[in-house]
Amino acid sequence: MKIKKGDKIKVVYGKDKGREGSVDNVYTRSNKLLIQGINLYKKHIKKNEKMPQGGVVEVPRPIEAAKVMLICPKCKKTTRIGYAIVKDRKVRICKKCKSKI
Repeated sequence: MKIKKGDKIKVVYGKDKGREGSVDNVYTRSNKLLIQGINLYKKHIKKNEKMPQGGVVEVPRPIEAAKVMLICPKCKKTTRIGYAIVKDRKVRICKKCKSKI
């Protein structure tokens, strides 16, 4: 997967279209990303020691990697990711400004 933990992303389509965030976790087998504050769903919690009242809590769920685009740290635009070999190492590059990510 081309997107890594800690990358800044923007949601391209879906219910959270236009929102931005940073990647908290990457699930490579299912091709999904966990982003704090995006793709929130409500979960009903039974009362327990932590929540003596119980109630409804918002929980973030993983989102498909195809629904997001990386924001380049240099040009601040949404971009696709390419690869280049620099000094015998494979590095990610921005397709728009050709800078190293």
